[in-house]
Order: sequence, then C-alpha cells, then structure tokens
Amino acid sequence: MADSLVIIPTFNEIENIELIIHSVFALEQDFHILVVDDNSPDGTAEAVKALQEHYPNRLFLEERRGKSGLGTAYIHGFKWAIERKYEFIFEMDADFSHAPPDLIKLRQACVDGADVAVGSRYKKGINVVNWPLHRILLSYGASFYVKLITGMKVHDPTAGFVCYRRKVLETINLDSIKFIGYAFQIEMKFRAHLQKYRIEEVPIVFTDRIRGKSKMSASIINEAVFGVLQMKLRSLFHKKKF
Repeated sequence: MADSLVIIPTFNEIENIELIIHSVFALEQDFHILVVDDNSPDGTAEAVKALQEHYPNRLFLEERRGKSGLGTAYIHGFKWAIERKYEFIFEMDADFSHAPPDLIKLRQACVDGADVAVGSRYKKGINVVNWPLHRILLSYGASFYVKLITGMKVHDPTAGFVCYRRKVLETINLDSIKFIGYAFQIEMKFRAHLQKYRIEEVPIVFTDRIRGKSKMSASIINEAVFGVLQMKLRSLFHKKKF
C-alpha cells in the first residue's frame, strides 16, 4: 500500500478532474488519490467513478450530499486517511494551480524532517502566474496580516498546497476547527504551530486556473480577514481547545 494520499476536494471540476488524476498517477512516486466531491451537478463524481476502473485500489471517491465548504471536505478526507494509516496526507486543488510534480518535493520535505510542508508562493519573492495585480496584493497582504496576528513565521499561511504527516492530523482536534472557507488553511497551520510542529515552506510557482470557475467569494475573504483575529483570541482564552 502507498504511504501517500492526495486529497482533492471538488465542486464542478469536470474540465479538470480527469487531467489532474492522470497527471498525479503519471508521477514516479506512488500516490493514491481521494476525491471528495460535494454533489457536483456537472458530473465530476461520475467522471471519477469511470476512472476508478483504470486505477483500481489507487483512486477513491467520497461523495457528500451538498456544498459544505472546503474545510469540511478536507476534514472528511483527513479522517478517511487517518483511518487507513497513510503517513503523508496532502491537500491539493483540482485546477492545476498546484503543479503535480511539486507533490514529490512536499513529500521529500516531510521525509527529511518537516511535520508540515507548505507549497509556498511567497518564500522566495512572489511566484504567481496569471493573477491580476489586485489579487496578488490581496493575497500577499493577507499573508502579512496573518503573520502579524498569529506570530507564525510562515510566508504563505493561506496556501492550500500542503503535506501533513499523519501524527499532526491525529494531534489536532479536527472536530473543533471553526473555519470552512480558505481561512481553514490558516487555522490548520496555526494549530500545528501551537503544537510546536515543524512547518517548512517549499517554494512553488502557483498558476491560476485556465479551466472552470474560481470559488473565491466576498464571504470567504471576510472569514479570512475577520476570523483570524477571533481565532487568535480563542487560542489565548480557550487553550485546551487548541
């Protein structure tokens, strides 16, 4: 059995899902994939089911009843992975904003001693392709804000391309995670930081999607901006829950 599982949450990713699955399985490292689909009306889950015949015992699918948020999709996947004893557990988008070959670099960082390996857009300058300037400024500014509030020395705390060692996810109380949008990524890193786990950033080039529609919204941004301060206060006054 492979020791590495890539979790890919999906909602309406029919243009990307087959390509990303083929790309991950073409890598030299043996990865398994778990797609967590939120009842996509475009047939994403059906496409995955069709590919399961070509990738038996490597490609898995969990279907949820509705669109419940990125964070809950990953928590569902984390619990699934922990139960099956995968050692290296990855978060990855379906839209090729995260380059599949970089999975190997993230895994190697954990093999070499990191507890959490983050695919970082900002460790060495700004490595983002096809984003308009206002979105780069928003993302980079949010990262600076998060570092300031939380005290984490992570250049890209909002990054969604991550490898966790299983022990990290077993230690974090997944049921107490509050955020469900992109701020989920911040909270996971913050909780690992509070547990004194070693977080290492691996420089990557982030490329904005060319197929399908972005899931970014104003509510997601508000959660990230206003929720971080609330999260920091909760960590101070309710330490046992963190």
